[in-house]
Amino acid sequence: MSSLPAPARTYLFVPGTRPERFGKALASGADAVVLDLEDAVAPEHKAAARAHVVRWLKAAAPADRDRCVVRINDLTSDAFADDLAALLGTGVSQIMLPKTERAQQIRFVVESLPGAQVLALIESARGLARVDEVAGADGVARLVFGTLDFALDLDLDIRQDATGLNHAAACIALASRLADLPAPVAGVTPQLHDEARLLADLALARCHGYGAKLCIHPDQVQPIHRALQPSEAELLWARRVLAADAASPGVARLDGRMVDAPVVRQARRTLLAARH
Repeated sequence: MSSLPAPARTYLFVPGTRPERFGKALASGADAVVLDLEDAVAPEHKAAARAHVVRWLKAAAPADRDRCVVRINDLTSDAFADDLAALLGTGVSQIMLPKTERAQQIRFVVESLPGAQVLALIESARGLARVDEVAGADGVARLVFGTLDFALDLDLDIRQDATGLNHAAACIALASRLADLPAPVAGVTPQLHDEARLLADLALARCHGYGAKLCIHPDQVQPIHRALQPSEAELLWARRVLAADAASPGVARLDGRMVDAPVVRQARRTLLAARH
């Protein structure tokens, strides 16, 4: 199997105004921590949040910095250029770009921050209409579904029923696959301390092929990891499939069923998911 690190399963947001929480967020076990300069920061506090994030990134150990994503302000914001200028030289390798709607927005970011990878937030009708263009842009590492902003843009009521998001969710997943990107990242579950709702949202996202989720509280991290971890029964099945295929490549049978190539690939994917 590949030795490449498995893609992140959880992205935990921390307001850029709360530097005392940055280290705690990393200690939560989240695969990635999103230092937020956008929605979690009021306009009058943008400069202070930016300074906190830059100072912390410059002082952070490389392993901690590599787990960090900075969500900057969108291209139409007065803070966009200031964010990019401040982050140059910090060593940040992942940028989350809100309201991504065109490939040229991605290009602007990667030209401003050489070597950075972009997690492109799709959270508008225009972004969805051009999702293939965005997914195929140089520098895009992953697509992220900004469900709350998308629902606002289309005036969808998703408080009790999120089926209005299904079409967009499927389009984002298909665009990710066609661009050979990792499985996309599902949006937040705003209901805090409601594990049932969190896992229901994750299950719906998994039905569309999503492989990760945005988190807004540390308590959401471990339930997501547990839900995405293969069970012992699934791991045993995967090992038996690979053993059967190794013994009789292409013509194996297991429990009365033929083990063909898609079954073998699924077994390998199951074992890969257990690498976290």
